[in-house]
Amino acid sequence: MARICDLCTRGSNRANSRSHSNIATKREQFANLQTRRLGGIKMTVCTRCLKTQKKTLAAKIAARTPKAKAVKAAAKA
Repeated sequence: MARICDLCTRGSNRANSRSHSNIATKREQFANLQTRRLGGIKMTVCTRCLKTQKKTLAAKIAARTPKAKAVKAAAKA
């Protein structure tokens, strides 16, 4: 299994590990991937995408509430 996010294709990053004597050794920094079921499909998604989806879902739900509709109607008038 590849260590790549299925939504944003974010993968690993190469960096140096520094010892006490400042010797550089190559290492890899992996994205924080989580296995989730989104829309009935099992996906490997990074936590950045999960957080963004949670925000957009909350905004969509908030826009459907009666209070939000009343505020929009008042702004148009």
